[in-house]
Amino acid sequence: MNNTRKHIAVALLNRNGKHWLEKFLPGVIDHSPEAQVYVIDNRSDDGSVEWIRKHFPEVKVIGLVKNYGFAGGYNRALKQIDEPFVILLNTDVEVTEHWIEPLINLLLSDDKVVAVQPKIKDYKNKAFFEYAGAAGGFIDNLGYPYCQGRIGRFTEKDEGQYDRIKEIHWASGACMAVKKDIFLKSGGFDEYFFAHQEEVDWAWRMRRIGYKLFFTPHATVYHVGGGSLSYGNAFKTYLNFRNNLIMLLKNLPSDKLFPVILLRLVLDGIAGLMYLLKLKPGHTRAIVKAHFSFYKMFKKYYKQRSDPFTGAYYKGKYVLLKAVLKRGL
Repeated sequence: MNNTRKHIAVALLNRNGKHWLEKFLPGVIDHSPEAQVYVIDNRSDDGSVEWIRKHFPEVKVIGLVKNYGFAGGYNRALKQIDEPFVILLNTDVEVTEHWIEPLINLLLSDDKVVAVQPKIKDYKNKAFFEYAGAAGGFIDNLGYPYCQGRIGRFTEKDEGQYDRIKEIHWASGACMAVKKDIFLKSGGFDEYFFAHQEEVDWAWRMRRIGYKLFFTPHATVYHVGGGSLSYGNAFKTYLNFRNNLIMLLKNLPSDKLFPVILLRLVLDGIAGLMYLLKLKPGHTRAIVKAHFSFYKMFKKYYKQRSDPFTGAYYKGKYVLLKAVLKRGL
């Protein structure tokens, strides 16, 4: 691969993640000789920036004036990065040798390829895929995101079943390579999302205008998961339910819009009751709050939507609903 630091950036978004940087940043630097490493700091107060500057002066720090979340943080930082190819990387990710080349080569293979995701496996159980991305993302008929290697919260053991390059519906923000100029021209991530599913929404928008996203098994990273918000965090539940509804409002074809959203509101209510029965009232309140936030933003986003073509955005019918009925939340 004929690339140098002038062409590739690895951009880690940090918010009070000094412990993750101490654990994983040295490996990112060691295994990324062809890239310039950046840390984008969302106004941390744990000494992250000072630690980076002391121990790794070769790393470029982009300090933001406040916590803009995942969406706003990357939107602002990519405007300050010179390299045309940028790999977005969570701070709680362990990279491996030669992980960059397969991502960039696939980006370069076609002008319409806008993002590429590696195989994302579980740092705590390295034989298995990890929740946030696994072997590439898809969306089912009800607009629920899922992955090759992960349905709901259940992940598969990696036995080579997804060891081929494949076009996907969305790439995980835990680790994905993008073409910076196209990302910025598209408006980047929706900053109202703050965090969670902004990459799914962005990918859907890109596919609507003819771009492609791919998964490659020829690069592997290991993700701890829940590094910013734990999987049991009620705020995470709020963001996921709210953002998913807004994503559907923005992107569903007109003939599917109201039937799907009405059914989803009912299913969300059932999910809230299930959480209540499991004695998790915080998550029930989070779903209720998410719905009210969605209603508040409905008019604004409805005015902004345009009718996309009804192409193959739905790989399988009711994939996540079937998994919940079989295994539970």
